[in-house]
Amino acid sequence: MAEKQQDLMEKIVSLCKRRGFVFQSSEIYGGFNGFWDYGPYGSRMKRAIENLWWHEMVEIRDNIEGLDSTVICHPKVWKASGHIDQFSDLMTDCKDCKARWRVDQMADPTTCSACGSKNLTEPREFNLMMKTFVGPVFDEEHAAYLRAETCQPIFVDFDLIRIAARQKLPFGIAQIGKAFRNEINPRNFTFRSREFTQMEMEFFCDGEQGMEFFEYWKEQRINYYKNKLKFKDDFFRIYVHEKLAHYAKAAIDIEVKFPFGWGELEGVHHRGTWDLSRHTEFSGQDLQYMDHDNGRKFMPTVIETSVGLDRTFLAILANAYDEDTVSTQKEGMDEDVRVVLHLPAAIAPIQVAVLPLSKKLNDNARTLYKELNEHFRCEFDVTGSIGKRYRRQDEIGTPYCVTFGFESAADNAVTIRNRDTMEQERVSIDNLRSYLEKKLAE
Repeated sequence: MAEKQQDLMEKIVSLCKRRGFVFQSSEIYGGFNGFWDYGPYGSRMKRAIENLWWHEMVEIRDNIEGLDSTVICHPKVWKASGHIDQFSDLMTDCKDCKARWRVDQMADPTTCSACGSKNLTEPREFNLMMKTFVGPVFDEEHAAYLRAETCQPIFVDFDLIRIAARQKLPFGIAQIGKAFRNEINPRNFTFRSREFTQMEMEFFCDGEQGMEFFEYWKEQRINYYKNKLKFKDDFFRIYVHEKLAHYAKAAIDIEVKFPFGWGELEGVHHRGTWDLSRHTEFSGQDLQYMDHDNGRKFMPTVIETSVGLDRTFLAILANAYDEDTVSTQKEGMDEDVRVVLHLPAAIAPIQVAVLPLSKKLNDNARTLYKELNEHFRCEFDVTGSIGKRYRRQDEIGTPYCVTFGFESAADNAVTIRNRDTMEQERVSIDNLRSYLEKKLAE
């Protein structure tokens, strides 16, 4: 079973490179471990995931505001949050093979996971913050840090946003952005990287409502994975934290069955008043909330939902990847393996591919493509036989292919091919947009 799952991981990585989803950063220089570039299809899909999350978390709600903060904050932000003093992992080196390990990720902390040697250095703390310098002088006075999580700027800007947006509690602030962690041992493709994108929402409320909103947001996020990303019940599970941070009252992780095993995708946490209290203490600015309806002044409680976009991307690929057998005209073969990504239409990099059956039909087919591209993520594909083009679109997860044939100009209709069923249907060009809108919304 483990070998089969590893094989799936290798197939996903290969597909990502071959079809332009994800490449290793700086590959022509040998690559840069822990950093990944999203190619033409990957960047489209990544943006689609962002847009879906933003729509579900912000655009359809009147009590969630957006933020786009800087990657580098005042160093005191990270002092207040505890990252400078406490954001570290235990690290050890193998003196024989020179491999470096995070101690909590080793099967046996006394034995090198690469060569089996027990000749290891004493475990030592390694801070995961990425350090830089602001200004012309590279000394500790000008030291700064790339943000390790996107939530801290939300806490810092809480009062400014509340006033500017004229919000009353309860309300939330959401952000999508880059975060950086100097991981000792990046691994498992995009699952654990040194540069990654987070999608986080911090919901501020009265402490008396804290557990009520914790349960609400837990349910909202579970429904998102079921209904929007189409995760089946056996593909994800809920892990309830029994050991909590000293400031937390409740925490759950939404875990996914990645090819390498179960791994955390999203956390929903009841953070109490810890964050705003710390920033009040270190900044000298009072971040308490005055409820003018009853005259109470109190420090808001925070419920957090936090998910990694890169992990979501990988989870979606793992959930969508499939292989089946189809008939083929390849010499000496009756059947061939078809690789297909069963991506939800909302996040597929290409939603509709327009395929002219012959180059003689390119002009009319391109006109149709331009019309459809105003409303859907489309691609115009003329290279290779129609069978090869179907297979190519299957591999990038395109839900529907529109084939413009020789009879299309005469009967004003095209053939629609369904990715998942491979069934084909003739549809009038006049009704094509409404037909696709209905199908893509299913």
